[in-house]
Amino acid sequence: MKSEKHIKITGYSNLSWKDAIVKTIEEASKTLSHLTNITVVKQRATIQNDKITEYLVDLDIAFQIESVPNLIQNNDEQDSL
Repeated sequence: MKSEKHIKITGYSNLSWKDAIVKTIEEASKTLSHLTNITVVKQRATIQNDKITEYLVDLDIAFQIESVPNLIQNNDEQDSL
């Protein structure tokens, strides 16, 4: 069976929204395995002195959940002891 989990992450960049998206995916992949897709939920920016100083993106990132049937079997075996 294949299942996915979704989390929301906010990414930041001083260059562009695209850069914020790419950097956020790179960072997420360091701690999450099996990333499958993203949805850009919202784009926004911080303005100072009439210029954009920071680009922000809110992302919905999905990743595949790994099955762990051996853990379930081991727990069942321990319960019967």
